[in-house]
Amino acid sequence: MALSNPDYSNLDYETVAKNIGLKSKHIPLLLSSYLEESGPIFAKLQSAIETNDYETIRGAAHSLKGSSGNLRFNELYEMAKEMELAASDTNNSFEYAKYLEAISSAVATIKI
Repeated sequence: MALSNPDYSNLDYETVAKNIGLKSKHIPLLLSSYLEESGPIFAKLQSAIETNDYETIRGAAHSLKGSSGNLRFNELYEMAKEMELAASDTNNSFEYAKYLEAISSAVATIKI
């Protein structure tokens, strides 16, 4: 999968709830938690990318992949997965910063 620019500004809580098997009233809390947890992960990724700390990149991308997958944010899941796999292979030609930018930009479109 290549980089994408998903836009989550018009999330339909009913659809999200149906996809993950919950009631729509729980979605704002889940999104709030997701956004709260994403900030520190992005900071950790940024620092790790700057220092080529592949193990930290792998772990942070794995966390982001899991939380994105739980909410069925499939494009975010796939981008985080690619970042995780590249870091697992110590791939120094992978464009980690571009992926982080794409992921953080997409997450910024999420409104509660």
